[in-house]
Formats: sequence, C-alpha cells, structure tokens
Amino acid sequence: MEIMGLDLSITATGVCLPDRTTYTIKTKTVDRDRRINVIRDRIAADLWGVDLVILEDFTSGLMGAASHALGLTHGAVRALLMDFGVPYVIVSPKTLKAYATDNGNADKAAMILAAYKRGDREFRDDNQCDAWWLHVAGQDQVGEALFTLPQVQRARLDKVDWTPAP
Repeated sequence: MEIMGLDLSITATGVCLPDRTTYTIKTKTVDRDRRINVIRDRIAADLWGVDLVILEDFTSGLMGAASHALGLTHGAVRALLMDFGVPYVIVSPKTLKAYATDNGNADKAAMILAAYKRGDREFRDDNQCDAWWLHVAGQDQVGEALFTLPQVQRARLDKVDWTPAP
C-alpha cells in the first residue's frame, strides 16, 4: 500500500512519501495566508498513486494564532485529499510518540533517536522525522511493518480510529 505521512505546520510541514523519501515544506518567507496554498500545492504534486495519508492531529493545548493557522492548514489539506479521493487517518501526537518511543511525552530528540535506532534513519528536522513515523505507523497497521517494535508500542496504534476519512 502506498502511504504518505504528513506532519502539518504552517511554517514547516514534514512529508514522508511512500518510498520513505522525506522533505520539509518551509513557508516562513511567504505571506501568512499564502502559506496554505504553498503547502497544499506541494502536497498535491506528490499525491498521485498515494492510497492513504496518515496525518498528525493537533497538539493539545495549542491556542491563539498558532491554533488558527494549524486549523486552516488542516482544513486545506483535508479538502485537497477529499478532492483527490485519497483517504486519510488522524493520529494524535501522544499516540505517535508512544508508538515510536514507548513514551507519549517523548521530546523531539527521543523521536529522532528512535528513528535512528529502529530504522537507521537521520533527518534534517523533527518535522520530517514525525512524518516518517506516521508513515511507519501506517505501514505497520496495514500489515507491512518496516521493522519489529515491542508489542507494547505496537499496541498504542489500537487507540487510532483506522477508519479512513472521508
């Protein structure tokens, strides 16, 4: 199955393609609302042949302008996925961290270290790392695990609603 992982952010969206290539969509130099178009268009260019997208959900406690911007980004990307007919699943940050590290409160360094230890992967930034872990979780869920994780960590995926939207 061709799975894409997306760690959405208005300034630095992490992307993991089905072949496990990762990149970051950086938009800090773009006017605020136009950032959404940049993110949407870049993801659209890589959607052909994708069967499923795994999105990281909002971080709990996000407020103000950051919450508003992330909500707009999620809305634009989810609308894009619906337009392309690509189903998606939402994974909470805590579930992803617990899956990757066995600690739902793991920091960025722990996620990066776990990716190196399990998948022999290094990343330019934590956005790419999180997108990669989303891809890995999706592959694991569909029975195409890239490597073996302890059962206690794999069981964290049981908390995810794997019924794809829309």
